[in-house]
Amino acid sequence: MLYSIGYATKPIGTFLEQLQRYNITAVADVRSVPFSKVFYDYHQGAIEGHLKRAGIDYVYLGEELGPRSKDDSHYDECRQVQFDRLMCAPLFQQGIDRLKNGLAKGYNIGLMCAEKDPATCHRSLLIGYALKHQLNMELQHITHDGELESQQALEERLPELHSVEEDLFLSRDEKMQQAYQLQLRKTSYRRPE
Repeated sequence: MLYSIGYATKPIGTFLEQLQRYNITAVADVRSVPFSKVFYDYHQGAIEGHLKRAGIDYVYLGEELGPRSKDDSHYDECRQVQFDRLMCAPLFQQGIDRLKNGLAKGYNIGLMCAEKDPATCHRSLLIGYALKHQLNMELQHITHDGELESQQALEERLPELHSVEEDLFLSRDEKMQQAYQLQLRKTSYRRPE
């Protein structure tokens, strides 16, 4: 199984308990910058140690699957990353292949990032979206309180977040796509000036 989990404001014990609840055997850190300014237990070295003591493997995939591309062609004129461009990049596809290889080896993988709500994080808006719409793979998001939300359910939640469900002239798919694009504009990384 493939999961995602955010750590924002979670004590490390709660984070580890949630991983163990879903029998996660490997964590793929998908942060572009594998450090936290506030939550020191989640600095790359610290989290790797916590996971090892819990019997969970750690792999860093932020280069491949992180939201802050180093390729200028992945940004628009407003300096905001464009996930549709990033999804097509060979490096991103390499990261997806690494996930598929890990799953094929029997790992239950948790994609780790910082954001509390997966709807504001690239683990759903980039990785989960690519897995679902390109590979027909479903990602399960572990919510802040430890419950599961499927990628499908998360995407169905977006129109309400942006009041798109009120537009009578859009089909369901058009509403979901419009809400997805609005969410990307609201949450995707922008390079500083």
